[in-house]
Amino acid sequence: MRPRRWIALAAVAAVAACGGEPPRAPGALRQESQGSGAVELTGAGSTFMYPLFARWFAAYAEHHPVRVNYQSIGSGGGIRQFLEGTVDFGATDVPLSDAERARAPGALVLPVVAGSVAITYNLPQIKAPLRLDGPTLAAIFLGVIRRWDDPRLRALNPGLALPARDILVVHRTDGSGTTAVFTAYLSQQSPEWRQRVGQGTSVRWPVGLGAKGNEGVTNGVRQTEGAVGYVEQIYARQNRLPMAEIRNRAGEFVAPSREAVEAALATVDVPANGDLRLSLLDRPGQGVYPIAAFTFLLARQHMDDCRKAKALVEVFLWALTDGDALARELGYAPLGPALDRAVQARLRSITCGPQRQPTLSTR
Repeated sequence: MRPRRWIALAAVAAVAACGGEPPRAPGALRQESQGSGAVELTGAGSTFMYPLFARWFAAYAEHHPVRVNYQSIGSGGGIRQFLEGTVDFGATDVPLSDAERARAPGALVLPVVAGSVAITYNLPQIKAPLRLDGPTLAAIFLGVIRRWDDPRLRALNPGLALPARDILVVHRTDGSGTTAVFTAYLSQQSPEWRQRVGQGTSVRWPVGLGAKGNEGVTNGVRQTEGAVGYVEQIYARQNRLPMAEIRNRAGEFVAPSREAVEAALATVDVPANGDLRLSLLDRPGQGVYPIAAFTFLLARQHMDDCRKAKALVEVFLWALTDGDALARELGYAPLGPALDRAVQARLRSITCGPQRQPTLSTR
């Protein structure tokens, strides 16, 4: 069994209070006890969400007797542990499939925030942002484009002196929602990618070196000149790595940012059927960043333990309201009024205990 790295959220809270950033190499989060009466929640999943969860859970713990043990193990691991019933909640960047939902009757799949997958690279001689489109990006990760001075890259970047050096692709090795989002985008953009590789939390990569977590890909790119990889944008920002501008459906080259994700969110309607397994990929409109995604909370419609159920509901209701400012500060995009109301209503519908009473009516 590999050792787990526990990060005390009390320390994270102190950093946050001074305007600092969350840790760059998380393994798991654990809040210090608020006393013997504290409720403990366990969760696992998305590394995409780790920086925001660190801030949310630390800020909430300052005023509420709730501690959260969250393992940042990737969306695939979070889905697995949620379906196995070993955690109170999961977090994933790819929603449960119909088959997975059938294994967990009463599972709630609720978007809680949106973010972007950045294409980051290590070309120190390039000062202006690299520009890419979907087909060219797919060709790089297929190994069809192998050098930075390839004519297709030069055509997209006429003002840049691209170096005559090999491209090193860095990709995820763990089951990853970030990978699912990125490969779904490439499958939309490239028939060859769709046929040869496809999409999913884990795929058979044609080329490149593997790394674990957003942290591992970030470190691989940062340490290797000529490398390119895909990470949640806050990891690139924290490590001062450049991020490519990606051509959207309107023909604009757009960098990953909160504003560009909010532009994508503005195109999404709440479905009448109540199914909130929504996609932000390649949305139409001006100013939209095309590789955007929701992160989803995995919860249960009914929980046996009313103290845990109430703590879970109240933590995430707080996150969706008071926690919005922290999300914006880190570059994530809150859901927007209509979707936010729909998610809050689903959270408030969670029941608990043998009487299946409304969770928020319990003490």
